Amino acid sequence: MFLMNSAHPIARRRFLRSAGLAAAVAGLGLSAGSVSAAGQGPDEMIKKLSDELLDLIRSDQSLQRGDLDHVMAMVDKKVMPHVNFTRMTASAVGPAWRQATPEQRQRLQDEFKKLLVRTYAGALKQVDDQSVEVLPLRAGPDDNDVVVRTRVLGGREPVQVDYRMERAPDAPEGWRIYDLNVLGIWLVANYRSQFRQQINQNGIDGLIDALASRDKAPVDAGAKQ
Repeated sequence: MFLMNSAHPIARRRFLRSAGLAAAVAGLGLSAGSVSAAGQGPDEMIKKLSDELLDLIRSDQSLQRGDLDHVMAMVDKKVMPHVNFTRMTASAVGPAWRQATPEQRQRLQDEFKKLLVRTYAGALKQVDDQSVEVLPLRAGPDDNDVVVRTRVLGGREPVQVDYRMERAPDAPEGWRIYDLNVLGIWLVANYRSQFRQQINQNGIDGLIDALASRDKAPVDAGAKQ
């Protein structure tokens, strides 16, 4: 099974609950609307997108239920313009990405996206009265690669959620997200170790087949806490 298969069960459940909200907020670059890039830093972008998306999830019962078709349609329309998903997938796959054919790379991106959507979709029902606090940005105005640190408030204790972002002049807000950290676990690094094992055993096609098989498994929506 992909996703923290070596983590303590309690930590894993907490990660899944938190990651569901984190991914909804902006973990995959989720955007609830159009934001002007003029004079806006990456921290301001995250705050605005977070607030807008939380409102969107609260008002959309299909998203709250984790309806996969509905969530996937929202991801394709509102998420992908705000994330460098090629970079995210390539980093997760590691050195084997360079040997993959264009067709294999596309399959990897497609199946990885489905895996992430299925992983987080069921946890969207966790969204209730949470809010997002963006911490002071530790970056200069000319930096092209930054980490935006936030805390999700409203649960029993704050949840650390950080975003690795790159400057992207062609992006709607001038920045794109390419990695996510929930409770000290970076998404790309977590999957890289799992993908490497699968690639070493069965090659790129074996990883694609494993992802496709995982993408057909039932969604564990989890109980609302």
